[in-house]
Amino acid sequence: MEVKIGVQNAARELSVETSEAPDTVLAKLDSALKDETVFSLTDDKDRTVAVPADKVAYLYFVADTGRKVGFGAVTQES
Repeated sequence: MEVKIGVQNAARELSVETSEAPDTVLAKLDSALKDETVFSLTDDKDRTVAVPADKVAYLYFVADTGRKVGFGAVTQES
């Protein structure tokens, strides 16, 4: 699953590919906000992104639906 992290006063969002469930990611953010610490998320390649929790503007979850190939619909003729 891809998690896009919007950061306050940043022009671009951060994108992290992770196998963690959305509920787990939200629980990590909630805990970091309560403790006034850094929100960190590790991707599938063991790279870690860390953002001050109070600067996170939004989280956007994108489910993996596979890659689309080509320019249009493919039809099979019998």
